[in-house]
Amino acid sequence: MKKILIRSGMSPLDIIEPEYIIARNLIGSNVGNLLYQYGVFRALTTDEIELVPDNYKIDHNEADYINETYECYIIPLADAFRESFRSHLRRYTKLIKKLKIPVVVIGVGLSAPFEPKLDEGFPFDDDVKNFVSAVLEKSSMIGVRGQITADYLTKLGFREGIDHIVIGCPSMYSFGSQIKIRDTFINKDSLISVNSSLLSQEKVLKFISKTMEEYPNHYFIPQWRKEMMLTYVGSPPIRENSKYYPTDLSHPVYKNGRVKFFLNAPTWIEYMKKVDLSFGARLHGNIAATLAGTPSLIIPKDARMRELAEYHNLTSLWWKDIDESTRLEEVLQKVDFKSPEKVQKENFERFISFLEKNNLEHAYKENHAPDKIPLDKKLEQLNLLPPIEPFSTISSEEKIDRLRRFYEAQEEVKIERLRRKYEIKLHDKDKEIEHLEGTLNRKLIRLALGFADGLSKIKSGLTKNN
Repeated sequence: MKKILIRSGMSPLDIIEPEYIIARNLIGSNVGNLLYQYGVFRALTTDEIELVPDNYKIDHNEADYINETYECYIIPLADAFRESFRSHLRRYTKLIKKLKIPVVVIGVGLSAPFEPKLDEGFPFDDDVKNFVSAVLEKSSMIGVRGQITADYLTKLGFREGIDHIVIGCPSMYSFGSQIKIRDTFINKDSLISVNSSLLSQEKVLKFISKTMEEYPNHYFIPQWRKEMMLTYVGSPPIRENSKYYPTDLSHPVYKNGRVKFFLNAPTWIEYMKKVDLSFGARLHGNIAATLAGTPSLIIPKDARMRELAEYHNLTSLWWKDIDESTRLEEVLQKVDFKSPEKVQKENFERFISFLEKNNLEHAYKENHAPDKIPLDKKLEQLNLLPPIEPFSTISSEEKIDRLRRFYEAQEEVKIERLRRKYEIKLHDKDKEIEHLEGTLNRKLIRLALGFADGLSKIKSGLTKNN
């Protein structure tokens, strides 16, 4: 069976307890990462191909091992073109230059304000150029998340349609070319899934908070790793108390058990089939609902969310259009929940074309809307873990057990990291010794040759004198 390496903390087939997901940060700090990675796993897993997570490891010293073990390296990315990801881009560039196998970037985006000023450039431009150039040496083209990112790369000198193409978010193609949003009627008793982000504008946070009060039958779906820890063991607070966001267990959503933190994409999507509406400021929180066929309303807060909302025609409410008088009930009367359906087929076909231009085999070769694909067969054999329920709502025995397992996992991972640190140091020391021995041997050889040459000259001189 062929093996493909993929940038991911875990596979959809991995069943890993929450304490280890937290300790090893297998969600890349945001559980939304599992959704777009799920879309890639579903597309590229076949009866002949296995995808293996790289656990977010970037080590150019492992290039030889990767070349020998894997057929290809798939790198799905979110908003990787940003200041805080510069060091990662540099490390990826160094690794990719040493690889001999294909490297395909599926879905990278620019992190910028809602109205980006592309003409002014960004401090990380050179790092992006080097990264993209390295990738293009190993693949036909790069897939970007939206038109803003495409325009950005074009300004850096890369050609749209040749070097890069807009493909959107792979999560949207998790179930092929068809999306069907069901009809819904929302009233005060409707079950609503709410998501939010502390990075949103204050008036957005206020609107979401106010709406949660108006629709009491709601569940809050957090996504950050910090929120996962808060949900699982009750502390620490994710930030100082916020008037419009749940930051600790004192908030009603935690006290009343109205929080679910999902550990995998399939159970997340399945839950969304049960709710009447999803809304809020999280991209993948609302994409999960869209995949489930549930009406959703997303409030983009920046360029990375905006370009995806525009490309996938996601039902949206711009943050600038929100004020003190905005009510969800009135917004719902104006929006078209079925708008994502209108572009899905065309977008999916462009995604498949991108895969094929990069010579990637995929599960949709025979049918763009199959009922079941290879990954489904493997998932059917598993008992996936349910979402985490809030620490504040479980029994004392469960609390003790969670805390014990959490701290055991923390210690275990700490020991693993220390062991790895010393192994690296020993490896580096061995290489240094090997280098010194090689240098010493070369010096000895030169000395010996010089000594031999000197003896030869002396001998030659004695012969002449005789």
